[in-house]
Amino acid sequence: MIIKFMLNGKKYEMNVNPEQRLIDFLREDMGLSGTKEGCGEGECGSCTVIIDKKAVHSCLVLVGQIQNKQILTVEGLSEKELNNLQKAFIKHGAVQCGYCTPGMLMSATALLYENAHPSEEEIRIAMAGNICRCSGYTSIIEAVKDAANSEGGHIND
Repeated sequence: MIIKFMLNGKKYEMNVNPEQRLIDFLREDMGLSGTKEGCGEGECGSCTVIIDKKAVHSCLVLVGQIQNKQILTVEGLSEKELNNLQKAFIKHGAVQCGYCTPGMLMSATALLYENAHPSEEEIRIAMAGNICRCSGYTSIIEAVKDAANSEGGHIND
């Protein structure tokens, strides 16, 4: 099946297996290994990417579903320099083993697309689909609040 889509700001038209999982397509076919697979069942959030500005679990999406969609992965968050959210994660120690970090960053990015200045409760709700066993959630929530409150903390298109 030939599909057209945008990935990290670049247009693609490719012949794909429409029944392949998006996570496998991104990692194996597109060479983007930042998206991690944890549970493979949409429960842990490690594989979170953004499709049309909404956070989704890429292990539950089939490639045939990305026709004419815009996909953003962790690799697409910044070109040369870390963005404010990534810097805040480092500053607040929200990065431990790093396995959940890409998914956390993507869920937070989707939240900030929707609401540039979320409340702590809104952050907690947005991050609820992501499991972290290392850093705990306090540092992650603080990092998202910091990024939202920092000058230029808005996520730009």
